[in-house]
Amino acid sequence: MTKRIAFLACPETLPGSPQRRPDAFEHDLQLAALRDGLAGRAEVVDIDWQAPLDELTGFDMALLATAWNYTDYPAQFLARLEALEAAGVQVCNPSEVVRWNSDKGYLEQLAKAGAASIPTLWHDNPGRADILAAFDHFAADRVVVKRRVGAGAVGQFSFTRSEPPAEDWRMGCAAMIQPFLPAIQSEGEYSLIFIDDAFSHALIKTARAGDYRIQSLYGGQETAITPSAEDIARGEGVMAMLPFAEAPLYARIDMVRLPSGELALIEAELIEPYLYPAQDAGFGQRLAEAVLRRLG
Repeated sequence: MTKRIAFLACPETLPGSPQRRPDAFEHDLQLAALRDGLAGRAEVVDIDWQAPLDELTGFDMALLATAWNYTDYPAQFLARLEALEAAGVQVCNPSEVVRWNSDKGYLEQLAKAGAASIPTLWHDNPGRADILAAFDHFAADRVVVKRRVGAGAVGQFSFTRSEPPAEDWRMGCAAMIQPFLPAIQSEGEYSLIFIDDAFSHALIKTARAGDYRIQSLYGGQETAITPSAEDIARGEGVMAMLPFAEAPLYARIDMVRLPSGELALIEAELIEPYLYPAQDAGFGQRLAEAVLRRLG
């Protein structure tokens, strides 16, 4: 019997949805790459992860794919994945990975394990005083503030000494403060894609003029690259530090160049990252083969 795979999505990414985001074309590209790679050996259906549970338990595997709104419903999302696993559906990446990866506090764990990292201050709900203190702490004139639970630069802020937050500003949630690294604008952000623990392909993402956010939603662009052996080794080193008995089916290791010249970890994206199929013609085939191996 043909295996069935649920390509979990959300109203913001599903084709035909009135709520569809401008960057949801990434859903279409990633789904098409997987279908092409499978070449009919398994059926792939894109479906809202919040669909009735009995509509999802008929699948053999659930890929987290483009469930991009999970950060708005973190507890519900995790409960849904656990329910699917309890029903015998293979979830990729599994709920234990999601639980660990959904709060960016994991970056502190990886830094302690030896990953080259960006200096970070952690706060429950930072305000203006915390931002002013961060300028001095990092000896920096610009900082970036990110939600600990969030994705795609949504809800992110950047402040400078000359333009600090307003007197009454509060982040409104647990957050991390980091110095702004000029390499984001001068060189870009590296993304190294791994499938079943093996390096697949890489790209550099650059922001549009005047911005620092590299996501396509904000006008960012992507360019395929062949990274140096040293840069690949940096990504492999992060993969080796992941605290799981089995490597994730997929991973995107995002990095930026420090002033010292080494790549430092921005994030290890293990939940629903876009994997940039357009930047490597063999990606769909590699992902499909890895999926079929797991399906047996």
